[in-house]
Amino acid sequence: MKLIALLALSIILFASFSRAGEYGDRFLTQYNKIMDPDNHYFSKEGVPYHTSETLVVESTDYGHETDSEAFSYNVYLKAVYGAITGDFEPFNNAWDMIEEFMIPKLQTNSDRYNPENPGTASGITVGQDPIFNELKAAYETDEIYIMHWLSDVDNVYGFGNVQGECLLGPDADGPSLINLGQGSLWESFNVPTCDNFKYGASDGFQFSSTGQGTKSYQYGAGPDADARAVQAAFWASQWAGEKGNLPVIAETLSKAAKLGDFLRYTFFDQHFKQVGNCIGKEECPGSIDKSSSHYLISWGISWGGSLSENGYAWRLGNSVAYYGYQNLITAHGLINDPNIRPKASTAIEDWTVSLDRQLELYEYLQTSQGAFAAGITNSWNKNYEDPPQEYKDSAFHGMWFNYQPGYADANPWFGFQAWTADRVAQYYYLTGSERAGAIISKWANWVVNEISFDETGDYTLPSNIKWEGLPPNTVVSVTSYGQSIGSASATARTLSYYAAASGNAAVKEVAKKLLDGLWNHHITDRGISLVESFSSYTNFNHQLYIPLAGWRGVYPNGDIIEENATFLGVRSWFKNDPDWGTIQDYLDGGAIPAFTVHRFWEQADVAISFAVFELLFGE
Repeated sequence: MKLIALLALSIILFASFSRAGEYGDRFLTQYNKIMDPDNHYFSKEGVPYHTSETLVVESTDYGHETDSEAFSYNVYLKAVYGAITGDFEPFNNAWDMIEEFMIPKLQTNSDRYNPENPGTASGITVGQDPIFNELKAAYETDEIYIMHWLSDVDNVYGFGNVQGECLLGPDADGPSLINLGQGSLWESFNVPTCDNFKYGASDGFQFSSTGQGTKSYQYGAGPDADARAVQAAFWASQWAGEKGNLPVIAETLSKAAKLGDFLRYTFFDQHFKQVGNCIGKEECPGSIDKSSSHYLISWGISWGGSLSENGYAWRLGNSVAYYGYQNLITAHGLINDPNIRPKASTAIEDWTVSLDRQLELYEYLQTSQGAFAAGITNSWNKNYEDPPQEYKDSAFHGMWFNYQPGYADANPWFGFQAWTADRVAQYYYLTGSERAGAIISKWANWVVNEISFDETGDYTLPSNIKWEGLPPNTVVSVTSYGQSIGSASATARTLSYYAAASGNAAVKEVAKKLLDGLWNHHITDRGISLVESFSSYTNFNHQLYIPLAGWRGVYPNGDIIEENATFLGVRSWFKNDPDWGTIQDYLDGGAIPAFTVHRFWEQADVAISFAVFELLFGE
């Protein structure tokens, strides 16, 4: 009831703040739809779902799961709401949601973490953690202040890993932190972040061949989301400052500074090894200083520990850096905005190096056409192997070009191009940096030639791309086109910032036409969306990947996980979905299902882009 009352109050309040500009009014209309409880973007606790609909299986395996990406977009949306209306309390509340539900409170034995031995690995020489002691001195905590990336919001899996608790079971009320299991999305089965062997096999979900698994917890971060939350806080600081409202968000901004401080763990090689020419699991040395840092926002970090008394804790960095995760605004804000300045002794120094290194990575990965290509790794084949000579010849600070930095599906999706180019354009708009200007100008010139509009004003833009060759001779080609809502919105915002910085009227017009195409052709009762076909639903019968031969486990609801088990077989609750009949018909040989899907991040992105156009051009 409390959430519903707050949402209703928000609707009443922002209805009275409508600005004269058309795009500001569009923002408020879209914001209204997102916040309407009847549209099901939020749980009863106020947690944003991945999608309003439940049957979506993509980055999450259930529409009403959520991830740190959605939380970061919620913070960004509420920061923009403050810019348009002057009310920044929703921004504070959005950050409260992060602390309440995504920054783990169960971090047992963190006080026993040894930075001189951050995490042992079989046959691998491990370095030392160079930032733990300064973070502890600055914040008086042994625990990590970063978002875990995945949450089972409605506890449909029944683990009940609610904040601060371990496996309370199906009756637990509230979002439950989970981990996506091994294998591809459709091969995996989710496992609990905290595992005390209550479910699964005799050793829970540890997959120990000896039956000697350890009762423990494990978290993982998608650092691009944490960086986006800090980016949003930077903009909130700017907009609140303009409106004289900085005191209202001062406490939240200090939390953003803390997140930015801990986000530096993303800079370090997975095992804190030497960065650059790191060949050999034992031969490549572990570092005792920051020579283990590539200073880039990597693909992910993880941390965990045992549950036993007098146990242990561990931390891992990541050896892979992807173009799509870099965030110049986060680095710029942490360095230059005193309201989000991190407290640890070397944080500003590290982010200053990172800002330059990120620009250098964009330059290195930018293709001759203008698109960015893939990423780099400090660990060839994820095992510190010796790469082919041609990769050595095109190295980046001794790291190797990597076509598939994370999971294969991330590589071709055009949306990552728009996300990261947006941040370059924002940095160019803020600073006038010649390097950033050269990068974003080349990207914008490429993308505007790949966008088309029909006679009605509807748009088409790239959906997927591919690369060939190695830097500096990498080339890109578009392999498919479409109308992705989020990609169109993010591209429009990128071009808006670039046009505002450069004065390029033609680019501004393309941005405007994209926003108009979204508004005039794709409005629904819940927001702005498309009808999408999902042939991927055949994978409901996909066989699971079992990490250990002969392993057999049980989910809290009684579903059996064993050899020949399927994606659907361990998610029997899917069959209770009101739309399941459409999926079953397809699995029985019927037509491909089509749904109008409302992803929270896309809906927020669209709203943000409308507001940005208003803020930049007063229209």
